[in-house]
Amino acid sequence: MKKLLLVIFNLFIGIGLMAQPATYPAHFTVAQDGSGDFKTIQEAVNAVRDLSQQQVTIFIKKGIYHEKLVIPSWKTKISLVGEDEQQTIITNNDYSGKPVPGGRDMFGKDKFTTYTTYTVLVQGNDFHAENLTIENTSGRVGQAVALHVEGDRCSIKNCRLLGNQDTLYAATENSRQYYSNCFIQGTTDFIFGEATAVFDHCTIKNLANSYITAPSTTPRQQFGFVFLDCKLIADTADKKVHLGRPWRPYARSVYIRTEMGAHIVPVGWDNWKNSDNEKTAYFAEYESTGPGANPSARAAWSHQLTNKEAKNYTVKNILSGNDGWDPEQQTDYDTIKK
Repeated sequence: MKKLLLVIFNLFIGIGLMAQPATYPAHFTVAQDGSGDFKTIQEAVNAVRDLSQQQVTIFIKKGIYHEKLVIPSWKTKISLVGEDEQQTIITNNDYSGKPVPGGRDMFGKDKFTTYTTYTVLVQGNDFHAENLTIENTSGRVGQAVALHVEGDRCSIKNCRLLGNQDTLYAATENSRQYYSNCFIQGTTDFIFGEATAVFDHCTIKNLANSYITAPSTTPRQQFGFVFLDCKLIADTADKKVHLGRPWRPYARSVYIRTEMGAHIVPVGWDNWKNSDNEKTAYFAEYESTGPGANPSARAAWSHQLTNKEAKNYTVKNILSGNDGWDPEQQTDYDTIKK
């Protein structure tokens, strides 16, 4: 009888334990010295609950992380927060034309293409990064992406994005992206893609005489790339830099209250050797300042916004969408106590 009661008791205990709701951590720490939960960032990303409905912060201690990091579409609401933007570095060196290790990639290509050269690929929605450096160190060998973002409602704050050609791929027309207080450097078309993206108080540095933006905005989008209160700088040797050129028809790129160095050419914009692009692309400025600001000499097909038109270019109006997203309110670093 006692044995039977013991069996029944254990059965109820087991059922009770099985009924307990599962809990999922909202915070992980990555440290190369083993003092955190994981030694690599990818391991921490993999540990986040699939389709998470809570924001999960991955705090990354100082170090150089040699990773080709992927945030897949089913890993949502992930925040990568570095200990220091200068000393928390995610790095890789793939470039277009480089042989694929092992022979061929999943697309049957034996060499990397622009779309697979990323150091960090973000496909999950509600991604946030703060206090990090993301770099592609392959050098001047052609297209070599540092950060490739496809997810929606993605914000990048106080980060350094370093590369040469094609540093930042702001991808997919349904993606809204916000870059605040970031440092972005490159050579040719180093901010490119079809996303709707706001660059707020960012410093943009050219490393060569070339083009800053190459948007491929679709006809279905009201906005493309918008620069608010940014600063354009360059290496001292650079004397001939264009604000942008249309990677595809209907490209949109607008600079609002941007300080422009002398490296910006008077004409400002380029049509990518296709005059038809002048009929569809929308390239504009408002209250540009500095030696590179020259509204009277700009390409005739570009625009100088009126005061009324410029009022439409706010973070809220550009990015809020139907869900009221407000990236200016999101920050994770202040909640990390280390």
